[in-house]
Amino acid sequence: MKLYGFFRSGTSHRTRIVLNLKALDYEASYVSLAKNEHHQAAFQRLNPQGFVPVLETEAGMLLQSPAIIEWLEQQYPEPALLPADALGKEKVRAIAALIGCDIHPLNNKRVLEYLRQLGLDQNQINAWCAKWIQDGFSALEHILAEDPTREKFCYGKQVSIADAYLIPQVVSAQRFQVDLSAYPQINEIYQHCMTLDAFQKAAPEQQADAF
Repeated sequence: MKLYGFFRSGTSHRTRIVLNLKALDYEASYVSLAKNEHHQAAFQRLNPQGFVPVLETEAGMLLQSPAIIEWLEQQYPEPALLPADALGKEKVRAIAALIGCDIHPLNNKRVLEYLRQLGLDQNQINAWCAKWIQDGFSALEHILAEDPTREKFCYGKQVSIADAYLIPQVVSAQRFQVDLSAYPQINEIYQHCMTLDAFQKAAPEQQADAF
């Protein structure tokens, strides 16, 4: 397998975490969003949207991190990153969607570039990102606090795809100078996950294209 990604891309980051949790070997191919390599024809032949990540497999080119992660879970079911029961699967997927659908898209590269085109300065852009991260994290903090069975992870007592979504979003929040002290449940999960090898190896600063 070959993963086309960018070190600071949250979608690439979450996919790296899942690949590592599954202990899968893959080749990393670096697509610099900073240099707009995702707009070049060579990459857009892989993904017409020009988005990372793209996972090259024997089955073909896989697009969109949620679909890639679900494919990996089905093709490589051990260790399981979804609970066995239907309700547990819903809870984990709901947390992943809260982050992947309602927080992350509002602070990704193309949105930030458009805000700059509209004339916003960096402080205003940071405030934009903080607004949506704080809204999402406030809701997530409540969801986490309401689950008495949860221990150290987003759901239950084992790592799941929800944690793979959360940790990159915490990293993004740090980048945009969001005060995370209001989110003790999220901080606890982040601190614990970052003791695990799969999360450490997936961190942006550990990637060969980091700068």
